[in-house]
Amino acid sequence: MQNGYYSTTGAMVTQFNRLDVISNNLANVNTTAFKRDDVVVGDFKRIFQEAKDEMPLKDNTIEGSKFLNAAISRVPQVVEQYVKYEQGGLKNTGNPLDFALKRADTFFMVETPNGIRLTQNGSFSVNQSGTLVTKEGYPVLPSTYFENQQYITIPEDSVIGVDKSGTIYNGPDEMAKFFMAQSDDIKTLTKEGNNLYRYDKLDEITELVAGDTVAQGFLETSNINPVNEMVGLIETNRLVEMYQKVMNSHMNDLNSDAISKLASIKA
Repeated sequence: MQNGYYSTTGAMVTQFNRLDVISNNLANVNTTAFKRDDVVVGDFKRIFQEAKDEMPLKDNTIEGSKFLNAAISRVPQVVEQYVKYEQGGLKNTGNPLDFALKRADTFFMVETPNGIRLTQNGSFSVNQSGTLVTKEGYPVLPSTYFENQQYITIPEDSVIGVDKSGTIYNGPDEMAKFFMAQSDDIKTLTKEGNNLYRYDKLDEITELVAGDTVAQGFLETSNINPVNEMVGLIETNRLVEMYQKVMNSHMNDLNSDAISKLASIKA
């Protein structure tokens, strides 16, 4: 078996995965409040060392894993994919139904067909029923939602104002307040699509009652740096080309050389 060929193949697959992530970042450079994805590349031996004690083998010992081929244990693997929650810039839109969040750990809460989700995309609108919704039509939830399951309703011809803590006013009268969701550990959130995040334990989500959090008439831009992403794209493409050359050498040059030498051996 040509271990070098299989190691190179594994490395190329890892770079393909990284290429997918970079391409998605570039495709969303203009997506409101999009947060950059990235990957951590490690090797199988490192992953094995971290998990060996939990392997379902006899006595959970290293001896139980001697079937592993040590020659290919250094193949690069995508160890982890994660989201960078750094704040993007604020863009002035002048639209009273656009809202930007000023904190990386704070989210609006919306109701989707798959359950309650968090989002930092504050580009909202009012549907035919007068409910404040996202561009996808998901209702935006108020701070009282878990008490009465009511949505935020905007009367027709209202003059909407929102203060920095997320309280909504119709002229001088207070109407409702956004549920400003705050997670103690945003790394536990699971990204769904480009702007939604799932949190499995909603009862552990805390509400940020007061604070300089919301900016009305603004939207948060993505935190993508196009220059850095293009550099990563070029680097990844070059690695793929390099691995392809190595694979060609193994399958063509080395095999041809081996066949030639075998053919020249006299019985």
